[in-house]
Amino acid sequence: MTEYVILFNDEWVPEHTDEELLGKSRALRPLLAEMRAAGVLIFTGGLDTDAPVFSVDASSGTPLFTDGPYVESKEHLGGFAVVDVADEEAARLWAGKIAVACGWPQEVHRFQVPRQFPGNS
Repeated sequence: MTEYVILFNDEWVPEHTDEELLGKSRALRPLLAEMRAAGVLIFTGGLDTDAPVFSVDASSGTPLFTDGPYVESKEHLGGFAVVDVADEEAARLWAGKIAVACGWPQEVHRFQVPRQFPGNS
């Protein structure tokens, strides 16, 4: 199986009322249940825009923490789902279903397979 992240950029989401967003949430619930039943959903989520954000840079050898991200990721990443599927075709299938249920575009990225080095298990 291969892991993919299906995500959307918050800038792709048109303005919605609270009631419209609640309707989108209701539309996604059966799809998430279907994904769980199929055994492909690892987890799904979004960023908490009310929580503190910080960055860490260890290029000096010591971690230095600063308030805020390098880029305003909360303005870009709207939400995501991580799936474990057989292949790209299956990732496209689930991403298409999510796009239909949400009503806005989705982007799909395959996670890189960790490389095995001699002596590592």
